[in-house]
Amino acid sequence: MDRPIEKKHKVTKRVIWISIPSIVFLLLLYSIIFGDKSSKLNVEKDKITIEEITEDLYKNYIAVTGTVEPIQTIYLSSMEGGSRVEEIIIEEGNMVKQGDIIVELSNTSLILEISNYEAQVSRISNELRQARLLMEQQTLQSRSRLMELQTNILQQCRAYDNNKILFSESHISKEEFEISKEQYELSLQQLELLKENLKQDSVFRSVQVEALESSVRRMQQNLEIVTRRLESLNYRAPVSGELANLNLEVGQVINMGQRFGQINILDSYKLRVDIDEYFISNVSKGLFGECDFSGTSFMAIITKVYPEVTNGRFSVDMEFTDTVPEQIRIGQTSRIRLELGRPKTAILIPRGGYYQSTGGQWVYVVDPSGSFAEKRSITLGSQNPRYYEVLDGLQPGEKVVVSSYDNFGDVDKLIFK
Repeated sequence: MDRPIEKKHKVTKRVIWISIPSIVFLLLLYSIIFGDKSSKLNVEKDKITIEEITEDLYKNYIAVTGTVEPIQTIYLSSMEGGSRVEEIIIEEGNMVKQGDIIVELSNTSLILEISNYEAQVSRISNELRQARLLMEQQTLQSRSRLMELQTNILQQCRAYDNNKILFSESHISKEEFEISKEQYELSLQQLELLKENLKQDSVFRSVQVEALESSVRRMQQNLEIVTRRLESLNYRAPVSGELANLNLEVGQVINMGQRFGQINILDSYKLRVDIDEYFISNVSKGLFGECDFSGTSFMAIITKVYPEVTNGRFSVDMEFTDTVPEQIRIGQTSRIRLELGRPKTAILIPRGGYYQSTGGQWVYVVDPSGSFAEKRSITLGSQNPRYYEVLDGLQPGEKVVVSSYDNFGDVDKLIFK
């Protein structure tokens, strides 16, 4: 018995044309919603530098350069204006001892000034001698008058006593008695006046002599000062050391206060270090630094900080704490690791060209697969010549691209080839 044969469904062209756009639309929709929208850039892995993030002891220090200077410098300057250089006894670069004559000077005005002082001292000394002689003469005259007056008083006293007896017995008149009494009392008053006059004259003469003596002493002191100024024309070394920067020529006239040389005290040395003003708030006395001389490290400490900032830099003085390098020379330079704080444990990222491109705000972090690197925001803290301190955004063991990002633009992902 015959059965009806069912027709098989065939895919028509119409269905195909409807299905393909639907599939494409769905794929696009999926890509928009769930796809990777980040920008990408293909880079050659061997042309970039990749470093690992570590957690280690972080030393907050800066690298600076110090110049060797003598531990102390004594400047030489003229104490007399208009002095002429007659002879240079010790040449620049030689060692001198305290008291050695370095240069001989001459000064005509100073010689005339000394002669004037000597004349004034001689004149005042003569006035003092004359005042003393006059005082002695007046004292002798006053004593002579006093003795005469005392003798008269004794005589008048006897006459008065005798007249008192005679008057009581009525042998003399009352007038004669009164006259003897009045003469005696007058002489007593004259004696008191003379004593008072002698006392005042003595005080006046003493004050006069004391004033003259004081003037003589002052003039003699001034003369000694001027004489020492004359002796200073033989300019002597104030300390022992190395004579340096002696800028003098025979016949040259130098002014008062003019600096013409210096003596370097070579008992020890110090380092003059210039530091960027960015670190001025972190640098203070007592900070240590590690100096390198001929491959050997020496410790030094900051002993003085100069507050002046010139061309964006300020200076400090550092002195060696233990031993001083051998064969050290003035003007020699040394690299110094100057510590700005105590070491601490921190997450560290190596320094590199990336910082100039990003300002330390983000880096490319390498995926564990090693096939690409993605942009990630980070926060950096302090820095030293080798590392930045990572405050946030990275963990130890992660790897980052530390070479320059200048050729990467602003892409989100680097694909390694």
